Amino acid sequence: MKKLFAVFLVAGTFMTTSCVSKKKYVALEGKYNDTSATLSKTQLEKEEIEAKYAKIEERVANYNAKIQTLSSSNISLNKLSNERLQQIDNVVISTNDREKMKEALAKVDQNELAQARTLKDSMNLIVSYNLKKSLDNSLLVDGEDDDIQIDIDDTVVMITISDKLLFNSGSYRLNSKANPLLERLASVINSEPALEVMIEGHTDSQTVKPGASIKDNWELSVERATAVIRTLQDKYGVAPEKLIAAGRSSYQPLTDNDTKEGRATNRRTRIVILPNLDKFLALLSAN
Repeated sequence: MKKLFAVFLVAGTFMTTSCVSKKKYVALEGKYNDTSATLSKTQLEKEEIEAKYAKIEERVANYNAKIQTLSSSNISLNKLSNERLQQIDNVVISTNDREKMKEALAKVDQNELAQARTLKDSMNLIVSYNLKKSLDNSLLVDGEDDDIQIDIDDTVVMITISDKLLFNSGSYRLNSKANPLLERLASVINSEPALEVMIEGHTDSQTVKPGASIKDNWELSVERATAVIRTLQDKYGVAPEKLIAAGRSSYQPLTDNDTKEGRATNRRTRIVILPNLDKFLALLSAN
């Protein structure tokens, strides 16, 4: 009986000990699961925080870029404010440009300036004055004064060159003595970006001789203008986009064609220098 009781006692103790261990195991397992869940939650929160931080950094970078842009814009606006823009004759110019124009206009013929009605007229006067000043010194050489005439008509510079300085009679081939003149003309054209140049060919009223290589005075006047343009472009480097060819035939005579002298006067090439408004404004702003 005592042995049986001892057996039951040992068995009971063993069972009690097993039960306690299992509870601890379950408790530890629960804690482990809780810890794992907490760790997972913490990791997720960490990733969320990192994502938010990255967005904040991106926003800060964007803000810094905007600040830099605004700073640059502010500099431009300050400059613009200093140069206060104003619209005249549908053209916007700055105060600085207007001051430059006033200084330039003070040098031109005041009688011509009184005839200027628009901003373009004033700009043309400035360019015309500067070009005429250059042309008087660079184109006129001894013995040519009567064969080259420089005029300003409607604020456009016009250079009229006698036929005998450029071509042989009835021909559109430039003679060799035209080269020094065209070289000097090209130098003036190339020195001034704010202009275009129209080359006009003019003839007398005499009929082209039968069997000639050209049909009539229309063709002769156009061929002569084109010959001058090709020489200016190919030999002396004038930009082709600045050049215009025009043939006038005999229909814009300077005098009558009844005399030999009159016909010689009417046979001519006219160089019409046209200031370009947009390029002129750019030129003023660049100074």
